Amino acid sequence: MPLINVEQVVLDLTGADRHEATRTLAQRLVASGRCTDIDLFIADVQERESKMATGLPGGIGIPHARSAAITEPSLVFGRIADGIDWGAKDGPARLVFLIAAPADGGDAHMQVLPQLARALMHNDFREALLNAATPEEVVAIVEEHVQLKAEQPAAPAAETPAAETSAAAATSAVAAPAAPAADVPGATVSESSPAAPAARPLRFVAVTSCPTGIAHTYMAAEALENAAREAGHQILVETQGSAGSTPLSPADIAAADAVIFAHDVEVKDRARFAGKPTIDVGVKKAISAGPQLLIDAGNLAAAWAADPSRATASASAAAVPSESSERKGFGTRLQQWLMTGVSYMIPFVAAGGILIALSFMLAQIALGQNGAIEIVKYGIHTQDAAFDITQNFNIASLTSWAGLLFVIGSASFGFLVPILSGYIAFGIADRPGLVPGIVGGALAASMNAGFLGGIVTGLLAGAVAHWISSWKVHKGVRGVMPVVVIPLLSTFITAGLFIAVLGRPIVWLMTAMNDGLNGLTGAGVLLLGLILGAMMGFDLGGPVNKVAYGFATAGLAAAGASMDAPQLKIMAAVMAAGMVAPLAMALATTLRPKLFSAPERENGKAAWLLGASFISEGAIPFAAADPIRVMISSTIGSAVTGGLVMLFGATLRAPHGGIWVLPLIGQPLLFVLALAIGVAITALLVIVSKSIAARNKLAAQVSAQESAQSSAPAAV
Repeated sequence: MPLINVEQVVLDLTGADRHEATRTLAQRLVASGRCTDIDLFIADVQERESKMATGLPGGIGIPHARSAAITEPSLVFGRIADGIDWGAKDGPARLVFLIAAPADGGDAHMQVLPQLARALMHNDFREALLNAATPEEVVAIVEEHVQLKAEQPAAPAAETPAAETSAAAATSAVAAPAAPAADVPGATVSESSPAAPAARPLRFVAVTSCPTGIAHTYMAAEALENAAREAGHQILVETQGSAGSTPLSPADIAAADAVIFAHDVEVKDRARFAGKPTIDVGVKKAISAGPQLLIDAGNLAAAWAADPSRATASASAAAVPSESSERKGFGTRLQQWLMTGVSYMIPFVAAGGILIALSFMLAQIALGQNGAIEIVKYGIHTQDAAFDITQNFNIASLTSWAGLLFVIGSASFGFLVPILSGYIAFGIADRPGLVPGIVGGALAASMNAGFLGGIVTGLLAGAVAHWISSWKVHKGVRGVMPVVVIPLLSTFITAGLFIAVLGRPIVWLMTAMNDGLNGLTGAGVLLLGLILGAMMGFDLGGPVNKVAYGFATAGLAAAGASMDAPQLKIMAAVMAAGMVAPLAMALATTLRPKLFSAPERENGKAAWLLGASFISEGAIPFAAADPIRVMISSTIGSAVTGGLVMLFGATLRAPHGGIWVLPLIGQPLLFVLALAIGVAITALLVIVSKSIAARNKLAAQVSAQESAQSSAPAAV
C-alpha cells in the first residue's frame, strides 16, 4: 500500500493547538485501517513531542512516532490556513505531516521516510503543497518526491529553509570573518585560536541523529549537504536513523578537515573521529543554521592546522569528552555517569530478579512453603552432586526447572556490580574505562563491597582511564595505547587502590548500611518509605526521581537470593510510588474532566496505561501545565504509597514492569491497596486545588466586571 492516499490528506486542517490537530490527522489513519488504537498512538506522539518540539523552520510541523498501534508506515498531510504553533522559533506551521511508523519499523518502507524529511527542506516542494487544490494533487506531489526505490535529486541548495539566504550570500559568508569556533558548543579550540575563514574548498564529515531517527536526522543531513554545496565544500553525512546507518569509511574520516556532530542521542562509535576538530551541536542547530556550522567548522580546522599538537593530543585520547560536556557542572556530569551505569545494569537486574522470583514460585509449588529455602542450594559444580543442575536436571521435574531458573538468575545477578562499575567508567572515559571498571567491580563484589564498591571503582576506573588517555605520547606508541597501555595501567591502578586502600572502609560502610536497613522497624520503615515515595513523585522522572530509583535498583544487588531482604521492600515501594502520579492524573481527568483542557483529557487516557506500566513521565504534561498543584499533590500521594508499601512488607525483585509483574510481588494485595490509597489522595488533592483555583478565577472575573460596571459613567 502507498504511504499516503487521498483519504490521508486534510486541506483545511484546524485545531485549538497542535495536539488537537494531530488527533484530527490520526483519525484519518484509523479510518484507513492503518491505526488500531488512536489513544495509544497519540500517547506515543506526545511522548515524542515531550522530548523535543517537532516544529521546523519554514512553517513545517512533523509530529511523528513509532507505535505498536500502527500497522504500516504511513503519512497524513494537513494544511492550516492561519497556522498553528508547533514549537518552531520562526512562527506557526502551515504544512503538517504526521509520520506514523510501526513499532518494529524494519521493512523497506522505512527507507522512504528519510526522503520525505529531505524533501521538506526544499522550497519548491513546500510551495507546491501550499498551492495544491485537491487531495489528489497533494498525493501526486508527495509521490513525486518520495519513492520506495530511489530518492529524488535534491533541489538547488539556495531554496533550503536552513540557509534562508541566496547562494551569493551564503558564498560570501564563507569568505567573510565569522565568530570564533570556540563559541560553538563542543568545539575543541583554544581561546587564543584564530578565527580565520577557510581559503579553499574543505572536506567535512558529519553525523546526525535524533531520538526516534525518523525526521530530524535526515533533515539535518540535507541542510548540511545543501549548505556545503552552496559554499563550495564537500561533506559526507552519516545518518544514524530509523532507515539504518552506513558508517563513514575510515578513509573519508581521515581525509576530512573537520567533523560536525548534530545529534540529540549519543553518537555511535564516536572514537572513530579522534584526532579531528569537532563541532558538537543539537540536531535542530544543523537544520536552522547549517551554513554557520560550516563556517565554524572551517575556522576550527584552520585553528587546528596552525597548532598540530591539538590533533596529536586528541588522537591519543579518543575518549576525552568534548569541551561542551566539560562546561557542564560536575553534579550534572556525575549524575550522567551514575545513570549510565544504572541503565546498563537494569537489564541484568530484570533478567536475574524475574528468573529468581519465578524459581521461588515453582519451588513453593513443588516443595511446599519451604521450597524457596531449598532451591537456593542448587548450583553448578556444587559439593553435593544431588543439587548440581548440570548433572541432575530432569525435564519432567518442577523442582529441576525451579533450580535451573535460580542458577541462571543468580548468574545474571552476579554481573550487577561489575556492569554498574564498568559502565560508570565507560560514561567517563568511553571504551578505555570498560576493562578497569568491570575488573574493579568484580573485585568489589568479591569483597562484599556491594553497589557502593561498584560506584567507587567505576568512578575511580573512569578517572584513571581518562587521565592515561590524555597523555601525550610518541606516535610510535599511540597505536598500542588503547589496546595495551591504557587497560593494563588503569586496571592495575584501580584494582590496586581498591584492594589496598579503599575496599575495607567501603565494605564496612556497606555492612553498616545493610545492618541499618535490616534493623529498621515501625517508624523507621515508614519514614524511609515516605522519603523514597516523595522523591519518586516530586519531579516525575527527573533527577530526584532517578536518585531514588537508582538507589532501589542498585540495592537489589545486595539482596542476592534472599527472600525478605529490606532492599526488596525498597524496590516495591519505589515502583508503587512511581506509578501514583500518572494513575492519579488519569483518575482526576475521568472524575472531573471540566477542570482539564482537551489535550490534558487526552493525556489522561494515555496515563492509565503509562501509570500501570510504571512510567512516571505520563504525568509530565499535567505538571508542565500546572506545576505547583500537580507536584505538591503527587509528592504527597506518592509518599503515602511508598510508606505504606514499606509498612506492609511488600517485596519486589523486578526493577520495572508495574502491574505486569504483579505475580512476582510479595504481598500483592497490600501492594495494590497502598497504590490505590496514594492514587486516591493525589487525585483528590488535584481536583480540590484546581476547583478552588477555578472558583477564585471566576470570582475575580465577576468582581472585575462589577467594578467596571460601577465605574462606568451613567447614560444621559
